[in-house]
Amino acid sequence: MEGPSSYHELLPQLFRLEYAKMTAVLCRHFGLKHIEIAEDIASETFLKASENWAINGTPKNPSAWLYTVAKNKANDYFRHLSVFETKVKKAIPSDKIEVEQDFELSDQYIIDSQLAMIFAVCNPTNSTESQICMALQTLCGFSVEEISNAFLTKTETIKKRLHRARTNFRNDNFQIKTLSATEIKLRLDTVLKTLYLLFNEGYFSQTNRQFIRKELCSEATRLSLILTENPLTDTPQANALLALMCFQSSRLEARTNSEGEAILFDEQDQDLWDKALIEKGNYYLVNACKGNEVSKYHLEAGIAYWHTKPTDPDKWRHILQLYNQLIVIEYSPVTALNRSFAFAKVYGCEKAIEETKKLDLKESNYYHELLGYLYANINIEKAINHYEKAIQLIKSKTQIETHTKQIEQLKNGRPSGK
Repeated sequence: MEGPSSYHELLPQLFRLEYAKMTAVLCRHFGLKHIEIAEDIASETFLKASENWAINGTPKNPSAWLYTVAKNKANDYFRHLSVFETKVKKAIPSDKIEVEQDFELSDQYIIDSQLAMIFAVCNPTNSTESQICMALQTLCGFSVEEISNAFLTKTETIKKRLHRARTNFRNDNFQIKTLSATEIKLRLDTVLKTLYLLFNEGYFSQTNRQFIRKELCSEATRLSLILTENPLTDTPQANALLALMCFQSSRLEARTNSEGEAILFDEQDQDLWDKALIEKGNYYLVNACKGNEVSKYHLEAGIAYWHTKPTDPDKWRHILQLYNQLIVIEYSPVTALNRSFAFAKVYGCEKAIEETKKLDLKESNYYHELLGYLYANINIEKAINHYEKAIQLIKSKTQIETHTKQIEQLKNGRPSGK
């Protein structure tokens, strides 16, 4: 046992990493329509951990301790018929909860449960938006605020989507089960988009004091790797998404300093880039190119690949060409702004300012950040003005500090970096 004080830091980390996995295992046990029961048991498990570990210290294998307690609580639930009668049976008089008498807790079972759950959640019965919201919350442990930021949507809208999705689970006899090849094919696009959003929230967090949340990037990458290891989900798109995650993850250590402050791309220490992850990205990108399919993940992985080639003289022309293709396949304000940045690298800041202003995204902090950068060597006053507008639109303390430093540099006659 470790000292009682050590659990204070460990338990929140375990909650973030294990709560969603535990819910998936329990949902596989109970059936997805009774997801609230699974969530209650998972929550009670962590509550018991906080009480027990405060007195007895942290166990040698905290994760195993948590899953054992959850398993025992699940079994206890079915021993208490009164709980079943009052909480479930009245709501579903003609139905029963069908569960196995026991369930294992191997790593493979937990992995299988998560994948089975995300494919069950990504069911065409719900809208695509509701599927992704539900998967982000139940499989990945996102809060409503995190989901709303991922979708750039109001929190009330997200709450309504989640409510409708859960209502459908109760009304339909959803079970977490082995899906057919046809069902997997129909749902894989939504699964990939969910993992893409999960990685993006970790890579550039909008809802946390941390600029980067490596555990979310790691979780998204791990789940994507599982997809490529399953013959039914080892598709070019899945490989392209995994390649993108590897390329982006290779620069995680270089994106912040020892104080957690953001380091802009041009100022990163390239010696901190993870060469092994870059090689893995190359491997999965080659796998993704088997066939004629070109998806948004292929194009974004290509853009990320060229970012790992800082000395190539044609780097930015290649990146701009890829953004031109990407914006046709799937337009988004962020893609348009990123294209403008690449445009500036190829044709200069003055022409890029004209391109950027055409987008008229005045409510976006990214829009003002980019204009601040583009004006830095042309009109310092305008650059400062745009950085100040960006600060008013962002929540991240790290981003605010970064832009504040850029403003100070501009006031002292030094242009800002990007």
